[in-house]
Amino acid sequence: MGMIRLKIREFAGEKGWTLKEVSDRSGVVYSTLRTYARSPGLATVDFTAIQKLARIFDVMIEDLVEVVED
Repeated sequence: MGMIRLKIREFAGEKGWTLKEVSDRSGVVYSTLRTYARSPGLATVDFTAIQKLARIFDVMIEDLVEVVED
């Protein structure tokens, strides 16, 4: 099974936002967002959360997700 990493910190940094601000803007629970941002590789993620994050960062989902292990 592949592992992915979400580029949350990179996009938040470009916008000048903290993880708390990303959480507030996206509606993704802060603890979930923090877990996603800190993890070097995730086996599962909430697709709705990915959609919300892509929307507030104004990027394609493909830009937010990085495959780290196939």
